Amino acid sequence: MKAPKIQRDHVIRTALNLLDQDGLEGLTMRKLAQALQVQAPSLYWHFNSKQALIDGMADALVDSVARSFPDGQNWDARVRQVAGELRQALLRHRDGARVFAGTYVVTDNVLRTGEAMISAFIQAGAAPDLAAASSFSVTYFVLGLVTEEQALGPGSTLDLVTRKQAFLACAQEKFPQSWTARDAIFSEDFNSRFTTGLDLLISGFSQRIAEAQP
Repeated sequence: MKAPKIQRDHVIRTALNLLDQDGLEGLTMRKLAQALQVQAPSLYWHFNSKQALIDGMADALVDSVARSFPDGQNWDARVRQVAGELRQALLRHRDGARVFAGTYVVTDNVLRTGEAMISAFIQAGAAPDLAAASSFSVTYFVLGLVTEEQALGPGSTLDLVTRKQAFLACAQEKFPQSWTARDAIFSEDFNSRFTTGLDLLISGFSQRIAEAQP
């Protein structure tokens, strides 16, 4: 079987363009083959399933993350940088967080991102298992935040006004603490939510390390 004329990188770039256009649900192998103007066998030469394609897209999404760091950077600044770069990388493409969350990719781009975060927590004094768990926690936080951020962003089909009205009516009657926190719950200031959430994670980790000191 001859190798196809299309290249793997070109397939991924086209798939990301379709993702921006149609979202994750609208991305199909058939549409991708049509966009590339190739027959399915040429496409399956590089990716034998949609999941394999999504794995390749997830790797491409984080290509720019954790590439360089300032000399002498503190561990917490390193964690904030990597988390911030990961968030921005996922936001560059529609449903980017959902694409990345649906994979377990073992590639240089993904491992480099994890390595940078794990190394920062080890620098702070964590054992490798705690450093890995802390890295996962930050990643999960970023994925969750960006998933919501993108769900409420341009092109959203959610009727947030109706949902907010229903929430307010129910919370005021039955859930007093949620009612008190209603402005924070429905805040769309994702930059502030990102900073606050990351602060809480880093503070909790710092406390854990401090308690472990003899």
